[in-house]
Amino acid sequence: MALEIVTVACLSDNYAFLAHDAERNETAVVDVPEAKPILEALAKRGWTASKVYLTHHHADHVQGLSDLLAQHPATVIGAAADAHRLPPLDVEVQEGDTVTIGQDSGTVIDVSGHTLGHIAFHFPRSAVMFTGDSLMALGCGRVFEGTKPQMWVSLQKLAALPSETIICSGHEYTAANAQFAITVDPGNQSLKSRIEDIGVARAAGQYTVPSSLALELDTNPFLRPEDPSIQAHLGMEGASASDVFTEIRTRKDNF
Repeated sequence: MALEIVTVACLSDNYAFLAHDAERNETAVVDVPEAKPILEALAKRGWTASKVYLTHHHADHVQGLSDLLAQHPATVIGAAADAHRLPPLDVEVQEGDTVTIGQDSGTVIDVSGHTLGHIAFHFPRSAVMFTGDSLMALGCGRVFEGTKPQMWVSLQKLAALPSETIICSGHEYTAANAQFAITVDPGNQSLKSRIEDIGVARAAGQYTVPSSLALELDTNPFLRPEDPSIQAHLGMEGASASDVFTEIRTRKDNF
């Protein structure tokens, strides 16, 4: 049985996620921007959090942890490479390690770029991946600590996963990302359709996260630097994908 995923809105535009294995009655929380909405979501379903997975050290992903643990004394799992600046970890992991939620097993992926030591968690049986601020809906995280070529390497790891994978990312930035995406990929009809769908969803107060990897591969310019139409629009025909990605990310930084 696949994990049941619940998206929990936190702060002004963050998301946390609950991942529940009904057979084992085990629940994990992925990132803790603030405790209150997460505690409410757990209580509403009668679930107890037994594990917390942290994607990276930024305060808006971890600052609610102590309040959550006060009511749910869960095992906290995060990157060994980031342990010196994460809240205290019970389990330190690195790329390739196996993690579990109930009967479902996942893999840790190093997606450094936004921060060094940023990790994602991929659960293939449930076709879900928790990406934090690496791959995002119609975007990717700003590169604060790594390099843009490093971020491109990280995104390639995620792009290679099965296209049906659901992408659980950390923020409701999709509408703003769409405004930028169309400036570098103006001929993409799938992107134009997605922008319309985003407008309808947000007008109705609906989340645009999670998304699917298939949709990101079709519409997210940060996964498409090898696309000839994007390269032509940027005047970078024949350039390396890493160089085109770097140009796209630089333009987004200044957008």
